[in-house]
Amino acid sequence: MRQIIFLFLQRLRFYYVDLRRLLGKNMRKFVLSGMLWMLLLAVGGSARAQTYEEMIEKSYDYVDRNDLPAAEECLKAAMRLEPGNRNNYALLTNLGTIQRRQGKPDDALVSYTAALNQQPGNEVILSNRAELYTEMNETEKALSDYQLLLSINPKNEDALFHRGLLYLGMQNLIPAEADFEKILDMNKETIQGRLGYALLEKVRKNYDDCEVILNYLIGKRPEYWRLYEERAELYYLMSKNARAMADLNRVFAEESDPAPELYVLRGRVKLAQYEKASAAIDFRKALSMGYDAETIEMLLKQTY
Repeated sequence: MRQIIFLFLQRLRFYYVDLRRLLGKNMRKFVLSGMLWMLLLAVGGSARAQTYEEMIEKSYDYVDRNDLPAAEECLKAAMRLEPGNRNNYALLTNLGTIQRRQGKPDDALVSYTAALNQQPGNEVILSNRAELYTEMNETEKALSDYQLLLSINPKNEDALFHRGLLYLGMQNLIPAEADFEKILDMNKETIQGRLGYALLEKVRKNYDDCEVILNYLIGKRPEYWRLYEERAELYYLMSKNARAMADLNRVFAEESDPAPELYVLRGRVKLAQYEKASAAIDFRKALSMGYDAETIEMLLKQTY
C-alpha cells in the first residue's frame, strides 16, 4: 500500500530559486565600460561582488549542461567569497536542490536547513525540505514542515496535496480526505484535488471509483503522463494487466529517467503476464537504482 501512495512522490518538482532576478535581470549582458571599471576599483569591494555574481552565473551554465558537481562547487565558491551576502539563502536553496538531484539527501538537508535559518518563513524552502524529508522516509518531520507551511499560507495547494498523501501513507484517511476536499473547495478545476480522491479510493479498494476519476483526469489532461502511472498501478491491482502495460509503455516512452518504483511496477505486471525473464531484468534495474534490496530479493524468487 505504501508503494501506491508514494509512487507519485518519487518524481517531485524541485524548486529552484532564480538568483538572476535577485542580482539583476541583465547579468548575462553585464559589461563594464572603462570608466565604470575605474569607479569600481575606486570604491573597493565591488570587484569581489562581480566575482560572486559570476560564480552564480557559472552555476546556472553548469546546471544547463547537467554538470551538477561543477554547479555545486560554483555555489559553494560564491558563498566563500561573500559569506555575509543577504542572498545566500537562495544559493543554499539551490545548493540543496543540486545535492538532492545528485542523490545526496543528507547534504541537501543541511543546505535547506541553513537556508531556512536565514529565511524561516520561506514557502519555497519549506516545500523543498518537506519533500526531501518525504523522500528520506522522515514522515513526521515532513508533516511538521507542511504544518508550518500551511500555517503561513493555508491556501497552498501543493502543501495540502502532499500532506494528504502523507496521511494516506499513514492510513489516516479522514484528514487526508479533508485536505483533498479543501483543495477542491478552493479550486474546482484542480488536478491535485481530484487525483487525491482517486488515490484515496485506491487505498479504500474502491477501484471502480478510482478508475472513473483517473479516466476523467486523463480525458482532461492527456499530456499529464503521471496520471498514466497511477492508472497503470490501478489496472495492475484490478488484474487488468494488458491495460496496465499499455499505460506503462506510454510512461516509459515519455519519462527520460524512470524512477525505480516504475521498474518494479512494470516487473510485477510482467510477472502477472508470465514474462519472468523480462520481469527479472526490471527488478534488477530497480535494485541498481537503490530500491529496497529485501523486496527485490522476494520478487526475484518469483522469476525462477
